[in-house]
Amino acid sequence: MTGTPDISAQLLGSGLIGLREGLEAGIVVMVLIAFLVKMQRRDALKWVWLGVFAAVVMTIGAFLFIQYGAYNITGLDAEAIAGAASLAAVVIVTSMVLWMRKAAATISGDLRAGMSRALETGALAVVALSFLAVGREGVETALFMVGYAEAETVWPLVGLLAGVAVAVGIAWGMYVGAVRINLAKFFKYTGAFLIVVAAGILSYGIGALQTVGWLPAGGRAFDISSWFNWSSWYGEIFQGVFNISPTPTVLQLVCWVTYLTVVLTVFLKPVGESPARQLTPQSPVLTPERSAS
Repeated sequence: MTGTPDISAQLLGSGLIGLREGLEAGIVVMVLIAFLVKMQRRDALKWVWLGVFAAVVMTIGAFLFIQYGAYNITGLDAEAIAGAASLAAVVIVTSMVLWMRKAAATISGDLRAGMSRALETGALAVVALSFLAVGREGVETALFMVGYAEAETVWPLVGLLAGVAVAVGIAWGMYVGAVRINLAKFFKYTGAFLIVVAAGILSYGIGALQTVGWLPAGGRAFDISSWFNWSSWYGEIFQGVFNISPTPTVLQLVCWVTYLTVVLTVFLKPVGESPARQLTPQSPVLTPERSAS
């Protein structure tokens, strides 16, 4: 990485990731609960919450493994593992972000159909459905935290949990009708933010593999270390959140620009029906008053 980010960078970056991914998971839970209420199957709610709890435990475990597992490895071995893990994380995260872009418009109907089948199968199927639905977001969240693997503090976890807590509050407010936000715009803007974060992780991974000689080193693309104080709080935040280096190699810069250009173009391309129509609390399946009728 470009140096250990300070506390504010760790809190801000991980908090924004937690907010985005937490709200996605919250919407999933909201859809499942509202459907069970509508179908007068409140007895199955405990199995949904069991699956959610298991997914949260898995997410925290994956985060802790990524965050603290690197401490036992040092030197070039650590750089090699960090570089390979970063590239793998970028591939998986990118596919998940682009999948969510397409699936958001139909996810509510897909979840209801899946829950109908799970109810017919039994409690274990309901647990598995909620675990997999929420766990998918958890895995994506843990992979995004690769960029904080060298922080060696608990602050990234604190920021992540704070962001998730805010997301849970928003999701609950949406469920009871107290909060209304434009989900299409929210996921568009935060999705673009996550793609920029992933581009930084890609650049970091390439730099790590160049360090161990797995990729050609090449020369520096430029040096903007004198443009402003990179050790200041704002410089630390900028580097900590986006993994931006003031002295990138040519390969790092080319891959960073190419990734952003291609993935942002695909992500921002309009698709089908707006996700807001399917996922806003005004939809009958998400409104508890209508669900109870």
